[in-house]
Amino acid sequence: MTDLYPLRRALLSVSDKTGLIDLAKALEARGVEILSTGGSAATLRDAGVAVKDVSEVTNFPEMMDGRVKTLHPKVHGGLLALRDNDDHVAAMEQHEIGGIDLLVVNLYPFEETVAKGADYATCIENIDIGGPAMIRAAAKNHGFVTTIVDVTDYDALLAELEANDGQTSYAFRQRHAQIAYARTGSYDAAVSTWMAGQLELEAPRRRAFAGELKQTLRYGENSHQKAAFYTDGSARPGVATAVQLQGKELSYNNINDTDAAYELVAEFDPAESAAVAIIKHANPCGVAKGATLVEAYQKAFDCDRTSAFGGIVALNQPLDADTATKIVEIFTEVVIAPGASEEAKEIFAAKKNLRLLLTDALPNPRAPITAYKQVAGGVLVQDKDVGYVGIEDLEVVTEKAPTEAELQDLLFAWKVAKHVKSNAIVYVKDSATVGVGAGQMSRLDSANVAAAKAARMAAELGLEESLAKGSAVASDAFFPFADGLLEAAAAGGTCVIQPGGSMRDEEVIKAANDAGLAMVFTGMRHFRH
Repeated sequence: MTDLYPLRRALLSVSDKTGLIDLAKALEARGVEILSTGGSAATLRDAGVAVKDVSEVTNFPEMMDGRVKTLHPKVHGGLLALRDNDDHVAAMEQHEIGGIDLLVVNLYPFEETVAKGADYATCIENIDIGGPAMIRAAAKNHGFVTTIVDVTDYDALLAELEANDGQTSYAFRQRHAQIAYARTGSYDAAVSTWMAGQLELEAPRRRAFAGELKQTLRYGENSHQKAAFYTDGSARPGVATAVQLQGKELSYNNINDTDAAYELVAEFDPAESAAVAIIKHANPCGVAKGATLVEAYQKAFDCDRTSAFGGIVALNQPLDADTATKIVEIFTEVVIAPGASEEAKEIFAAKKNLRLLLTDALPNPRAPITAYKQVAGGVLVQDKDVGYVGIEDLEVVTEKAPTEAELQDLLFAWKVAKHVKSNAIVYVKDSATVGVGAGQMSRLDSANVAAAKAARMAAELGLEESLAKGSAVASDAFFPFADGLLEAAAAGGTCVIQPGGSMRDEEVIKAANDAGLAMVFTGMRHFRH
């Protein structure tokens, strides 16, 4: 094996024909013999490129609707033969196998076919067999063979040939061999994951994970951690699919927090009301609904103005000029929304470091998704929490029932609590959070933190009473003791929503009755660790 190896013969067989003709003409100009198959060969021939069908090389016709065309020793021998091995060279001469120095293959569009909702038979037909087999063979023999599997790498290949007088370096071949194996690995992962879904397997024996690099990051959660951002190929609207119009490159923490913000604000139907969520360190510091976006933003901001500084803002409706004007009054890291007016974009343009992300839709908060979490030696896999509770699901367990207005605030608080790190306590009044207690080791501590924030913001706003006075209170899991509930009552809560299910439910219900609270059970909890 030598570092530089010339390209004399290439096999081009692609599903995506983008850039194929230009690539082939550039190779032809360098004297490279071009082999191809089926539609690729027809496309090249129509463009005037001299091309030889693989069937001419193998002396075997394509058959079975193209299922069998490259699975042949004269193809795989040409890819796998070690050019510096005398036995291999002798076998090539004996069996008239020509070496293939470049393989350009992109696979049948299986992932796209699944995404379009095709039926089972169509998806199966779009599983590529010959392509992955050739890719794996060529990549294994990267000492001599160059493997290109992405249209985006055509220019890099031509630049490499230009720099090395029609040859590729070992480093180039090795790098693209890794890319090739990652592609076949992600392809197999997509197929196996889809089949597990078709079979309704909750826990398949083996589970494959795959991602495509979207962005290298300067660092991870902290500056000493390396990081990168990969997409999973899903079409779910959010930070991975958003278009960034302006601002600095997103950081690891920006991406994590923006995802949390957009998933939360999507809980609120934009057809019913505007909604805004302000996130800090993946927890909401203010969430509100309003008749307009600017009203919702102001209400969310007034929940915790201190924490909102440097936060992430998510909107459930397109950003307008009035809301944009309000947002730029303080330092904000990221704004994500399903669209923006031209006036709003102009207002943001004056804040060059403010990142504006636009999507074409909101994520569906009830759509099933698989969630992963790495632990030492393994990966935890579960369904994403898409649990939903409506008024019809609530059980009134106290002597006093909540009023209609209280019910609306209770349901609002419940949606927010679902997105707050456990233990979570959320105070809500008039469709806006007024206190959020997140991530404490006890539910009592979370109630205390939320109450303290509500009192502090009231003082900042010049109010005599805590913002929590007259509020609805949500707890993401049951109260194990009455103390947390009593703390919420002392803070000014008048009604409570919680899952129920504690051994001390009767004790907690009695405490609620004694305090004059209305309380409802959901029968569902929302732990978020």
